[in-house]
Amino acid sequence: MLGQRLEIRQGQGLVITPQLQQAIKLLQLSNLELDAFVEAELERNPLLQREDAEPAERGEGEAPAAVEAHDSAEMSFDDGRVADADRSLDARSDDVYGDASPGERTSDRMEDVGTGEAQVGLNDWSRAGSGGGLPDGEGREQPDSREATLWEHLQGQASQAGFSASDHAIALTLIDGVDEGGYLRGDLNEVADRLGVSLERVEAVLTVCHGFEPTGVMARSVPECLKLQLIERNRFDPAMACLLDNLDLLAKRDLTALKKACDVDSEDMAEMIAELKALTPRPGAGFGAEPAQTVIPDVHVRADPAGGWKVELNSDTLPRLIMDKRYHGVVAAGSRSDVEKTFVAECAAQASWLVKSLDQRAKTILKVSSEIVRQQDAFLAFGVEFLRPLNLKTVADAIGMHESTVSRVTSNKYVSTPRGVFELKFFFTAAIQSSDGGATHSAEAVRHRIRAMIDGEGRDGDVLSDDRIVEILKETGIDIARRTVAKYREALRIPSSVERKRMLRTG
Repeated sequence: MLGQRLEIRQGQGLVITPQLQQAIKLLQLSNLELDAFVEAELERNPLLQREDAEPAERGEGEAPAAVEAHDSAEMSFDDGRVADADRSLDARSDDVYGDASPGERTSDRMEDVGTGEAQVGLNDWSRAGSGGGLPDGEGREQPDSREATLWEHLQGQASQAGFSASDHAIALTLIDGVDEGGYLRGDLNEVADRLGVSLERVEAVLTVCHGFEPTGVMARSVPECLKLQLIERNRFDPAMACLLDNLDLLAKRDLTALKKACDVDSEDMAEMIAELKALTPRPGAGFGAEPAQTVIPDVHVRADPAGGWKVELNSDTLPRLIMDKRYHGVVAAGSRSDVEKTFVAECAAQASWLVKSLDQRAKTILKVSSEIVRQQDAFLAFGVEFLRPLNLKTVADAIGMHESTVSRVTSNKYVSTPRGVFELKFFFTAAIQSSDGGATHSAEAVRHRIRAMIDGEGRDGDVLSDDRIVEILKETGIDIARRTVAKYREALRIPSSVERKRMLRTG
């Protein structure tokens, strides 16, 4: 028979409090976004103030934030000084509320697990956007509808160009030197010295990058930009080369001297000038651009005279906040209504948790950065050729955190090294397992090898199927699946073996 009854059940479930959600979100903010967030909190919360405020404005007995005790660490590779980073920040991306009721999941008044005290009115970060911004007015995540920037467009093409891991790193470094107009600024010799490779290697990578869209991008001058566009249109000849060498005469409208230099008549000169007018002198102008911002590294890496590397946090990017306990005592004592008491309690809880979250953010960044430096120390010592395959899981397992935490920490964070300033994600490269149990192979290197094998088909008179490519790669110690070969081939825009056979027959 059906009936109603009451039951009491005991169970365990993980509850992500709004405070923890805030701490997790702070991990993925860049230093500029964090500074903007801190300024907003200082304006909104009267109990918060910067550590460098006048002593009279600081609460009596209030100690500075603990972050300065953790803003540097020598690379002993045991992370001894940062092993105490609060594990509460390491929340899995698939954490759920467990057996909590719907009301408990969205309540702004949740009990702190450790103390049982109610923490009221904290911002609900559960609906904050993935881009690291603040929750919007409606509490809903807004889609990212902005245009892709030129740099994102070029980086996407570089990842599919079939570069080896080291050449891909060179390409990313060159792309960082592209301005909004699409021109490459900087000295190639300086790039070669910084990355520890030959100038010829950098020039070879740049030659491949000159094939990226839009045509003419990453040129070092206007004549070179126009030359690349003319080559694509099959309109670059000696006369046009001479015209590009004498653009100063064209600017002066000295057509007589220009015709003499190019050895053409008036009709040909008019056609050549018309062709130049049809080209784009600023190939990057058609892409969305973000406001130019100076990259401020979050971490500094320096060579240790005793050997190894020193990893230090950039103290200039670390907001140092304290809660004014003296002022809190004054306003708490003067609160009369329940609304006033609730507001003061809310500000105190937010201030205390924010100070702790900023401290833990600094410790976690230092811990992750130290492990990345340990994994990529050969790159720092010998150059980009020694950049080893690395993924989030390797770093996460080494430091005892979850991959999602490492991903948040490395997002929009930069490290200054003797070889230049790099985003932390720069050091993560995909790897293909070795079939003989040896060292792994970079995915970029495997794509490059697949392209080389297919490029040699015409000379050998044989067309390689995906299965045959898998066999050849396994013979050389690369363990790869057929579907992976097909995925890499399609990413390289290479037709299937059937289509390539048809192309060989026709011509």
